[in-house]
Amino acid sequence: QVQLVESGGGLVQAGGSLRLSCVASGSIFSINAMGWHRQAPGKQRELVATITSAGSTNYADSVKGRFTISRDNGKNTGYLQMNSLKPEDTAVYYCNAQISGGSYTVINYWGQGTQVTVSS
Repeated sequence: QVQLVESGGGLVQAGGSLRLSCVASGSIFSINAMGWHRQAPGKQRELVATITSAGSTNYADSVKGRFTISRDNGKNTGYLQMNSLKPEDTAVYYCNAQISGGSYTVINYWGQGTQVTVSS
């Protein structure tokens, strides 16, 4: 069993910052790519950022230059540093991770989500 638990969401004023964390626990042999997605009310879930096990990153155009994704492989933890937040960043943020339990099977796990609300 593997669990992903996000934390760090909350209410912040426009221009402020938040740091989200995503901790993976359970039967983990290795973690490949990790990512953050978000879903605003009435909208589809969208990709925010991804990071490979080697540290290569990719960002949605809407967050480039403001958000930074990182990970601590020793702690099985991923992070999303969000700066210069805008009201349009308001959404539930979900962490996902591609995890191997030791076999050749890699499963994509999702966290439960954490709410980020940016007030104008």
